[in-house]
Amino acid sequence: MDFVFRNFRSEDLPVIKRLTVESFQDVSIDRNIEAIYGIINQHDWQWRKARQIDADVRRECSTIFVVELASQVIGYITTWIDREGGMGFIPNLAVDADQRGNGLGRRLIEHALEHFRAQGVRHVRIETLDQNEIGPHLYPSLGFCEVARQIHYCMEIDKML
Repeated sequence: MDFVFRNFRSEDLPVIKRLTVESFQDVSIDRNIEAIYGIINQHDWQWRKARQIDADVRRECSTIFVVELASQVIGYITTWIDREGGMGFIPNLAVDADQRGNGLGRRLIEHALEHFRAQGVRHVRIETLDQNEIGPHLYPSLGFCEVARQIHYCMEIDKML
């Protein structure tokens, strides 16, 4: 298969939002919150997760990369650089369900790491949830080291004690 890696274009936004919602079905903090509290403020978890892509695009769209097959976007990775802090970040990564298992997630991360190297970035952060079956294995296989675990809490203010 001839995969093409390229920079994000504005017309890619609907596709990468769709890929995001499909890919984060079982690994989304917002979905976990919705499972407990229901839809909040008339917006479901998919809307909330897709908004994170809008934020990635506003932050630094020139460092979002997509992968195509037969001119169709089938995966992407968002990145950004805190130059003052000396840290690169990978907030979102998704691959079309039909293309998973082909190593595209790994190749997207490698593509992002090459970008970071070319920009002089020496450290890169990526996060995953415990419930993500892929991240805890994939990221260390690429050289990432676990540095911390975090627990997310949510509450409904009206039910405060």
